[in-house]
Amino acid sequence: MASPFQRYRRATVVAGAAAAGLLVIGAPVTAFALTGTFSSAPASAHATASSISDGAPRWTIGKPAAKTTIKAADGDAPAASLPTYAYVAAAGGDEVIKVNVAADTIVGEYGADTGEGIAVTPSGSTLYIAQTGQYSVIATNLTTGTQSEIEVGAYPQDVAVSPSGSLVYATVTGGDSGPGGSDQVAVIDTATNTVTSDITVGNAPRQVVFSPDGSRAYVTTSTGIYVIDTATSRVVRVIRDTSDPQGIAVSPDGSTLYVTNPDAGTLWQVNAASGRVEGVVAAGAEPYSVAITPSGSTVYVADENSNSVDVISTATGRVTGSIAVQGLPMSIAATPDGSQVWVGNGYTGSISVISTASNTVTDTISGGGQATALNSATTAIAFGPAS
Repeated sequence: MASPFQRYRRATVVAGAAAAGLLVIGAPVTAFALTGTFSSAPASAHATASSISDGAPRWTIGKPAAKTTIKAADGDAPAASLPTYAYVAAAGGDEVIKVNVAADTIVGEYGADTGEGIAVTPSGSTLYIAQTGQYSVIATNLTTGTQSEIEVGAYPQDVAVSPSGSLVYATVTGGDSGPGGSDQVAVIDTATNTVTSDITVGNAPRQVVFSPDGSRAYVTTSTGIYVIDTATSRVVRVIRDTSDPQGIAVSPDGSTLYVTNPDAGTLWQVNAASGRVEGVVAAGAEPYSVAITPSGSTVYVADENSNSVDVISTATGRVTGSIAVQGLPMSIAATPDGSQVWVGNGYTGSISVISTASNTVTDTISGGGQATALNSATTAIAFGPAS
């Protein structure tokens, strides 16, 4: 089954990296070996958008018959420290939903044209939305609800806010899916909400994440993973990946990258310092996105075509469980306290809430009314405090 939004697959092209003096690291396909465990891999113009406030919420939260206290898992903080708000990008519905997590209440909706990527500043003051149906990123003031557009280029797919809150990186995917298509990451200064520079990476940049200290940014593209020095805005390494990488997460200590390869059905474990692939695990069908708990002990992988989430121990690299969710899971995020993992289901337009203590689905946030299946693909999830 095809995804309700394009995954921007590209021909494998790594152009000019060696000529530019970049370190390019190859990871051979032969590394894909053991099922259920990491196998060792050899080195090789300005516009304003308004928020939506048209009456009753279109989304509902389904609870289990008897609500129980969720205990913290794998050494993370207690459930009492759940974040104040969750933000869910419902790309097909052209909106971002704001949920009060503790109260299980939808408290706001913000407009965006096919917003596929979202990120919140550490202070909780601003929400950035990659408006994939347009040429802009929307900056939303979460106190006033006012929105302004920042032009970045054609069809931005993802955004990430630096740990300091001073920078936003936006991946600009463009309309051309082959060589010659977009290969840019736009750098936004959050003080002025303007683009200060563009960084050239591989074709079809997809997801972007910052290292915990903010010194590096990592971008998945059709040609591999690009490593950016954020102080100089220069690419300092390319980790070649011919398996069409998509999702990416960084361990809390910044030492390890976890990268999904949907075409190969694998998850890579990459040494962030050296860029070498240190392990590969066979995941479910088309692993699309990945999240890691704050303790760094567990990785969760959303498998689009398996309608499931893999639970993987980072200590052993073994798949310790598989959790059934609803149709076409495509986005995933762990709460900052580690007690929950939220999974966005693209086909059903819903969120499955997983307790990390039991690794079971305890709640479901589902579309209703105007938010119907295939018209509310839940493409991104972010958590943030009250501003």
